Amino acid sequence: MAKKSPEHEHPQKAFGWAARDTSGALSPFDFSRRENNVDDVTIKIQYCGVCHSDLHSVKNEWGITMYPIVPGHEIVGVVTKVGNNVKKFKVGDRVGVGVMVGSCEKCENCKQDLENYCRKMILTYNAIDHDGTRTYGGYSDMVVVKEHYVLRIPDNLPLDASAPLLCAGITVYSPMQYYGMTEPGKHLGVVGLGGLGHVAVKLGKAFGLKVTVISTSPSKEKEAIDKLGADSFLISTDMDQMKTASYTLDYIIDTVSAVHSLAPLIGLLKLNGKLVTVGLPNKPLELPIFPLILGRKMVGGSDIGGIKETQEMLDFCAKHNITADIELIKMDYINTAMERLSKSDVHYRFVIDIANSFSPSGSSL
Repeated sequence: MAKKSPEHEHPQKAFGWAARDTSGALSPFDFSRRENNVDDVTIKIQYCGVCHSDLHSVKNEWGITMYPIVPGHEIVGVVTKVGNNVKKFKVGDRVGVGVMVGSCEKCENCKQDLENYCRKMILTYNAIDHDGTRTYGGYSDMVVVKEHYVLRIPDNLPLDASAPLLCAGITVYSPMQYYGMTEPGKHLGVVGLGGLGHVAVKLGKAFGLKVTVISTSPSKEKEAIDKLGADSFLISTDMDQMKTASYTLDYIIDTVSAVHSLAPLIGLLKLNGKLVTVGLPNKPLELPIFPLILGRKMVGGSDIGGIKETQEMLDFCAKHNITADIELIKMDYINTAMERLSKSDVHYRFVIDIANSFSPSGSSL
């Protein structure tokens, strides 16, 4: 039997922007979503954050992209329909969808609310859903998601600036919690002041930590300290600065997705210091062993968080008035935004104004 086109795969018509080849260029795309089943929530998407993973994916830089691809996993909007078994949400609720829309829900990791580490975890886009069809992301007008993977956006958080929390926020919150990087008075280093890094600074200060930003860009010092509340700033290419700061940090969160050296960062850690990487470079990083052994230091990793922890993060951000600093764009600006993102030319996260980018008939305005 001939495979159905994306437009005719499911009953509900949907509209978004997709990349069709490794150029990564995005353009209008008609496709379809499944009907709202008994456990599903249908969401009218209002905003969608632009993550560095979207850029990697549309260009197939990780070698796993299935074209056409509709990116976007920082989705916020309003519920328009709920299934008969749905208990947590009703029509009109403000909700979000992050990096995943499914898992096996039976394995040891899922039972511990760590669905993000399930071997059968289903990504919000560029994955195969339980029914064998492709998942498409939030650069689109609507989405249908199983209730379990839908998050409540607290009332005091603006929808547009809370969208990046669904990936950038949980990506730095989860390792801070797991690795014990939340003890007031301790000293946290944040490597890279981009979409993830600027949220890590805000979370660190909310936990009562002293925060040092470590960056290759001297121009970011004033904003890091005056606007984001960092306590100090290190230029990672200034060897004198880095040497002076040796053995001063308890923890480091490394958010950089480009290939870079870990040795200078490890040198900043105190005895028993922890360096946790959350960026995804497309080539392996070199790990020096001597400084790890001689300082009983640790290098670890972390990947987003489970649904329970992501909701906890959103509630924490609501309590401390933490949102992302965003640049709101229309959908037709996305290719320029991707070019700027590749040059780190954004303060600090692009968010697409989906609600005002598409006409009611389902085409770009």
